[in-house]
Amino acid sequence: MNNWALILGASSGIGVECARQLAQKGINIYGVYLRKKKDYIATLEKELSSYNVQVIYKKANIANSDNRQIIINELKEISNIRIKFFIHSVAFGTLKKIICNDNGLTYKNITMTSDVMCNSLVYWCQDLYHSNLFQKGSHILSMTSAGGRKNWESYGAVSLAKSGLESICRQLSLELAPYKIAVNAIQAGVTDTAALRKIPGSDNMIEQAIINNPHKRLTQPEDIGNIIALFADYESSWMTGNIIKVDGGEDITG
Repeated sequence: MNNWALILGASSGIGVECARQLAQKGINIYGVYLRKKKDYIATLEKELSSYNVQVIYKKANIANSDNRQIIINELKEISNIRIKFFIHSVAFGTLKKIICNDNGLTYKNITMTSDVMCNSLVYWCQDLYHSNLFQKGSHILSMTSAGGRKNWESYGAVSLAKSGLESICRQLSLELAPYKIAVNAIQAGVTDTAALRKIPGSDNMIEQAIINNPHKRLTQPEDIGNIIALFADYESSWMTGNIIKVDGGEDITG
């Protein structure tokens, strides 16, 4: 079996760390990214290739249906392929208040945030399934956060997307269980990434997370990559439909 990980948002933060950890487990990597420079991507491809796996990185807007079909067609050309991991690790949304005197959330803001961070999971899974790229033992993993049920100022559109993402994972877990395909959401703790720094009030979020976390530190992308790597040899779909907290105990005290 020719096992691959298709990772949306594979060039930074949690996505790139998942690529590193899975490459070390012998999983070939197809990474999709949007805003990194060519030199950075070339260096990353070289690093991942050093683990004796095949590596493809492609610049594309994951919410664009034409891009999605191009990528899936490329994957279908790979002999004996199975998408062992489909990892949805996309952080791209609008951070505005719903109610304010000016420049509040608009229809366009909400639609874009939901399409990229939430709805796209549905469309990718549909097309991957119908292209026979998922097989018994495949794992679908999305990246959620406490924001799926907690709210902060200016976080409304993202919170909406995260809660929707979790709902999609539950629904997919029901529908794909007969095919022995697992679907779970990973709830990372507060992780110091570029995406976090864009949230208004992130400094306070970081401070409180360190106080609340029993480990007295933030979650690191490596923490998430380490957990996902454990699934490399897991062929069962019995653990499915879950929100798996990988946060050092942060959520139980926050």
